[in-house]
Amino acid sequence: MKAVKLKEGIYWVGSIDWDLRNFHGYLTQRGSTYNAYLLIDEKITLIDTVKHYCYDEMMERISSVIDPLKINYVISNHVEMDHSGSLIKLTELLPQATVITSPNGKKGLLRHFKKDLNWKEVKSGEELSIGRWNLLFQLMPMVHWPDSMATYLKEEKILFPNDAFGQHVSSYERFDDEVISEIILEEAKKYYANIVLPFGSQVQKALAVLSQLEIEMIAPSHGIIWRSHIAEILAKYVKWSNNETAEKALVIYDTMWESTEKIALAIYKAFEDSDIKAKMVNLQHSHISDVMTELIDTKYICVGSPTLNNNMLPTVAAFLTYMKGLAPKQDRVGLAFGSYGWGGQSIAQVEDFLKECGFALPLESIKVNYIPDEQELLDITNKVKAVLK
Repeated sequence: MKAVKLKEGIYWVGSIDWDLRNFHGYLTQRGSTYNAYLLIDEKITLIDTVKHYCYDEMMERISSVIDPLKINYVISNHVEMDHSGSLIKLTELLPQATVITSPNGKKGLLRHFKKDLNWKEVKSGEELSIGRWNLLFQLMPMVHWPDSMATYLKEEKILFPNDAFGQHVSSYERFDDEVISEIILEEAKKYYANIVLPFGSQVQKALAVLSQLEIEMIAPSHGIIWRSHIAEILAKYVKWSNNETAEKALVIYDTMWESTEKIALAIYKAFEDSDIKAKMVNLQHSHISDVMTELIDTKYICVGSPTLNNNMLPTVAAFLTYMKGLAPKQDRVGLAFGSYGWGGQSIAQVEDFLKECGFALPLESIKVNYIPDEQELLDITNKVKAVLK
C-alpha cells in the first residue's frame, strides 16, 4: 500500500473500502473510501484518519512516505467514526501528537472515546503555521454535524472539507479527471441527497465563506479528489442547497394486487401526455437512498400505497419517514394515491406526510376501492393533466 502524491509533500494516505454496501441506510453500490491526507512540512500533519478496521492500511501508506512516529499534528475535521475511528489507536502510538479540532469536535471526541488527548481547539478564521505552509480553519456547523470543520492549505490552495463534496466511491483512481465525470457527479448528488440535504441553509453559509478562497483542489473525506471539475461540483452544491427543482415527476409506490400500480400508471400517463419527464418507482425494487437521489431536483412527488392493516405498506412508510427526515423543501408538488378494500386509511396517511414536508397539494388525493376500471383510470389521468395545465 503506497501513498498517492497530490502535490509535492502532500499525500493521500487513506483506505479503500471495496466491500461497503450500506452506510447507515444509504446503499453504497460502489463502495467508498476513507480519505486521510499527509502534509510533510516542519510540522508533519495528518488530516483526518480512517474507519477503525482500515487503520493498518492507512499506516502502511503513511509509512511509504515517512516514519509515522514523526507526525506532530492530527487534524480531526469531523467526529463521525468513519473519520475518527483510528484516532485513539493512532494517538496511543503518538502520545506527543497534538489533536486539532473544533470546540464541538473536542466535545464529540471525548464523548465517543472517553479519553483526554493533547488537544488544540481552533475557531473559524484561525490559522496555524506548520513551516512553509499555513493552515486556515473554517468551522462548518451542521454540514453535516455540529462539529464539522474544513481545513484550507493556503499556499497550495487545497481545501480539505471532510464530508462536504464527498461521494461514496471505491476506486484505484484518486482524481476526478481519471474517472468518468458523470459517475462521480451522480455519486456526489446521491451523497448530498442522503446526507447533506437537510442542511441547505448551513451549506449556503459555508459556500459563501469558501467562495472567498482560491481553490485549486478539493480533497474530501470520501471518494474522488476534485481538481478538474471544481466549478461543476461547486455549482451543484449551490443548486442543491437552494432546493432548485426541475419540471419532472416521480411516481413512487408499492402495490399488493396491482391496483395501486394501475393508478400509478394512470398518473404517469398524465405527465407523459403533458410532456413532463416522469419516472415510475416501485419501492419493492428501488432502494430509498436511490429514490432520494432522483427526488433531490424533482418538482412533482406522487406517492401511493394500498391499505394494509389500517396502514400504509411498510415500504412506503419507510420511504416517507426517510424522506421527511431529509427535509426536501420549496417548489414541490405532492399527490397521495392508493387503493383499498374497506378502510382506506393509507392514502390519508401518505397525504399527511406530504403536508408535513411542506409540499403543495393542488389535487385531492386519489383513492380507489378495490380494482380501478378503465373509466376510473382515464378520469385519474385527466384530473392530473388538468392540474398540470
